[in-house]
Amino acid sequence: MGDKEELVRFGVAFPAPLIAQFDRFIENKGYSNRSEAIRDMAREALLEAAEMQSDTAVAGTISMVYDHHVRELPMLLTEIQHDFQHDIISTMHVHLTHHQCMEIIVVRGKIESLRRLHETIQTQKGVQYANLSVTYLEKTE
Repeated sequence: MGDKEELVRFGVAFPAPLIAQFDRFIENKGYSNRSEAIRDMAREALLEAAEMQSDTAVAGTISMVYDHHVRELPMLLTEIQHDFQHDIISTMHVHLTHHQCMEIIVVRGKIESLRRLHETIQTQKGVQYANLSVTYLEKTE
């Protein structure tokens, strides 16, 4: 949060068990107060890729876990990444087990294109997990 941003106070009502759980959560995370934790949670919620306009410029990652023994899946995933090469900055490949691999794809571009890339990866047979996580790019003029 910038130094110049005005803080606006508002009230929030929580059931007692939920606030107790929330207080434990923020203590474990190292927050010094509830407001900081709620601000971070609000920022994270607003960065949900599904909520962004299709032409929003973002940067982020696509994390996936897949079974590399599924017939032709590694080759298909490579081809998909080549099809979206203009959105991909870098990739990291990790061998988790004899069958499982994890890839982290660093991306930058319009959210609409990154959603298509994520959905294309996620729907492949043998992909066990795929997640798109993004943040806004600052506008430079």
